[in-house]
Amino acid sequence: MKVRRKTPLAAVLALGLILPVAANAETMLAAFAGSMGNVMNLHLGPAFAKSHHVEFRGEGQGAYALAHLIAGHQITPDVFISITPGPIEVLQKVGLVKTAYPVASTQMVIAYSPNSPFAKDFAAGKPWYKVLQMPGATFGRTDPKTDPQGQNIVFTMQLAERYYHQPDLMKKILGPIENPQQIYTEMSLLARLKSGQLAASSGYLSAVKSLHLPYVNLPVEINLSDPAYAKSWYDKANFKINVDGKEKTVTPKPLVFYAAVLKNAPNPKLGEDFVAFLRSPEGQKMFREDGYSAPKGEPLN
Repeated sequence: MKVRRKTPLAAVLALGLILPVAANAETMLAAFAGSMGNVMNLHLGPAFAKSHHVEFRGEGQGAYALAHLIAGHQITPDVFISITPGPIEVLQKVGLVKTAYPVASTQMVIAYSPNSPFAKDFAAGKPWYKVLQMPGATFGRTDPKTDPQGQNIVFTMQLAERYYHQPDLMKKILGPIENPQQIYTEMSLLARLKSGQLAASSGYLSAVKSLHLPYVNLPVEINLSDPAYAKSWYDKANFKINVDGKEKTVTPKPLVFYAAVLKNAPNPKLGEDFVAFLRSPEGQKMFREDGYSAPKGEPLN
């Protein structure tokens, strides 16, 4: 069965996983936030494929980038899974998604390489923001134009300035908001960190734990995990960014993963079954085992 997209098959293979099944099996294509690659491609996808006797194809990259590909009809998945409501809202505005269901949640952390000369400083409990300002401490993050995590680390740094009473902390660690020396694709960021190419990086707790990387927990006031802190803390962060030639102000959203069946899904019934599987006790157990927290909040309509 051919992949339902206009870009080459090699690109899909680079971004996801194709599981071998019978040649005449139906295909269920899920597009998901790149940080979910481990849990989707190694656990949830194979389990669903086995139980439903289908071929599972997973495509992961920045959630905003995926949302725009779907909105532009460049890819046509059955299910889209986003972190934060923003990418879902992109598809709701163009009429491709009606309802998205929360399936998991996570929080921001600072991940660090066990092979870095700075690992001992992180492990000893030295303030992470001081370690990251030491000479030679390289930091990685994703693109704030295309990936919610790229925006979330900026929000975290802004909030950290307030929480730790450290003026200009964000500028000292990140440099400009769009800093090409720090920006990598979501799929490669933690791989580079694990190999020791970076001293530290932004990360979601779920993805970092899945790869068994060491990390620094952040206070709830800055880790964007709890909607109860939105008004008192998270809503204080915002920044402007140029997207598609237009400047817009972005603000933090809850770090909740939402799953939706596309209205133009080639296999809508399989898509519905997959979303139900993600919300089932079996699916939730797999999420927990990969470091994800329980879903929070209500469906997005």
